[in-house]
Amino acid sequence: MRVVKAFCLRFTLAIMCLAVPLLHGCALLQKPVEPAAVSPGVTVEPSREEALPDRPSPAVTLPPAEKPPEPTKWPQTGEASWYGPRFHGKTTASGGTFNQQAFTAAHASLPFGSRVKVTNLTNGKSVEVEINDRGPFAGKRIIDVSQAAAKALGMKESGTTPVRLEPLSNE
Repeated sequence: MRVVKAFCLRFTLAIMCLAVPLLHGCALLQKPVEPAAVSPGVTVEPSREEALPDRPSPAVTLPPAEKPPEPTKWPQTGEASWYGPRFHGKTTASGGTFNQQAFTAAHASLPFGSRVKVTNLTNGKSVEVEINDRGPFAGKRIIDVSQAAAKALGMKESGTTPVRLEPLSNE
């Protein structure tokens, strides 16, 4: 019985020693595929040099590109809200630190660093804010202003208010 076990063990080891180099050699036959600089949505056929012999050349189809964001139409009107204490000191989408006492705001698509004039359409008060975050993420609101901006706009107590946004030059 011991002789049979010893033979089986040696036979298994011999098979494994032969299988590993053979399988490794198969992996070396394939060329690595370099990423192609091609527009999305375009079908690309590999060149004859890239195709393996005796095999059809596979076609690669890239997914269509996402639509670019629509340009912002000015002025924008809609609902504004404010945010403050819960986010104070946290990192904004632009990489800065949120300060609820600064005149900043979150907008869904305006570039970071953009400055806009926000006018409360209920009372006529307005402030200038810098876009440093993304949002708002509730309802159909168009901007989230900091607590300081909300106080200056006279909307801190109500939480939301209709506003008009107008672009300012970044000087």
